[in-house]
Formats: sequence, C-alpha cells, structure tokens
Amino acid sequence: MWIILGSCAAALLVACLIGLLVAGSLYGIPPFGKLKDVRLSRLAGNGEEYALEHVEPLETSPLQGMHICFLGSSVTYGASSLGTSFVEYLAARNGFTYVKEAVSGTTLVDDKSNSYISRMKGISSEEKFDLFVCQLSTNDASQKKPLGRSGDDTHTVVGAVEYILSYVEETWGCPVVFYTNSYYENAEYAAMVQALRALHSEREFFLIDLYSDEAFNAISEDERALYMEDNIHPTRAGYLLWWTPRMEQDLYEFVR
Repeated sequence: MWIILGSCAAALLVACLIGLLVAGSLYGIPPFGKLKDVRLSRLAGNGEEYALEHVEPLETSPLQGMHICFLGSSVTYGASSLGTSFVEYLAARNGFTYVKEAVSGTTLVDDKSNSYISRMKGISSEEKFDLFVCQLSTNDASQKKPLGRSGDDTHTVVGAVEYILSYVEETWGCPVVFYTNSYYENAEYAAMVQALRALHSEREFFLIDLYSDEAFNAISEDERALYMEDNIHPTRAGYLLWWTPRMEQDLYEFVR
C-alpha cells in the first residue's frame, strides 16, 4: 500500500510541476513566469530585426513634440511582444513623449482596483497631454462584463467609456482616441465595437476601428502567423509592420 501511495504522490507532484511549467510558459504565472518570455523570444515575429532599437525616426511628423497618454491592457502593453507595443514604435518613429498606463487582464468596467478608470485616476492631473489614446479592452468581452447603454454607471462597458471621455475632458482637456483590436471571432467583443461606434456618432472623440476594417484584416495566413501570437495579441512584427502604419495614418488625420 505504501508503495502505491508513494507512487500516487510522485505522480501528483509531477503533474503539478508540469502544470506550473505550462502556466509559466503560456501565461507568465510564477514560479516559472520567465518561461513565457523565453517562449515569446523564439517566435519569428519577435525576432531581433523587429527590435525597437532598429526603428528609424521620421524626419517630420504631425505628432512630433507631443505628449500622449496611452491607457489599456495587454494589447497596449505588448504582452506577446516582450513589452514593446505600437506605443513604443509610434514614439520612436514620430518623436513624441508618452505615459503608458497598461496592465494585462484589466477591464474598462470599474469593478476592481486595477480597472482602466482606477488607474486613469492615478495619473497626475498636472500632466499636459496633447492626446489620450484608450484601448477597447478585449478583457471585458472575455470576462463577459455587462455592455450597458448610454447613461449607465461605470459597472458597464458603455458607462465606463463615457466616464473616461468626461474625465479626460475635465482633467486634461485633450482629444480622446479609442481604438479597437484587430478582428477576431468573439460575439461579445463585436457587440462592444458596435456600441462604441454608436457612441462615436453621439460623442466627440476619435475612433480607430481596426476590428471593422476588412481591408486591414485581409492579411495572408503567413502574415498572420508572423504578426500574431494568438488571435488577440500581436508580436513585435505585428505592431511594427501591421498596426503602427495604420495607427499613424489615422492619428495624423486627427491632429492635422
């Protein structure tokens, strides 16, 4: 019996160890969280040729000299690109300074201490922003947060978006840009995008709608394999070669 129990305990220990290794490699969960960076660094889309230090600045840019705030979650942070997202590429190319307030797994809906709204309130009101760029978080969709409608409180997606718009206007008095993810199959996120588009027709803010742009999303399978680590998160190549040119194009139009 003791031999059987010992074998079961050993098998359980091995299973737990494998589980921890998988969790570390896929999600960066301790104690093996560094394995995720090792795995990501081996992706073709995160190759050295796409590193930030190889990005050449533009001679002139409408964004040059600006100070821009970026609020978001994993896509703004660069969770699958070793912490480098479109934010750093845009800044390197266009010569602006920025505040990047991005935490993976967080939501627009204000029901936790690390929500978009909670973290936005932690940004100094003394900052002099020329532009405020906010991500329409995929986490609200995956966590099935209530969509809500105009006039709702911040415990709904629409209510949280409206609050952010009002808070930025009152605190920093700068234009707001909301951006959506590139397309992926998710009914909840599709509904969020439609709600944001409806709000855009009623409220004054800029919108970069990558999700609904069929031409933008019409990339080849080889490009998708290079540009994306999964169906939500871009690699360095995805940000640099795919997202950054499109976001530059729209931002230039907004600030001119």
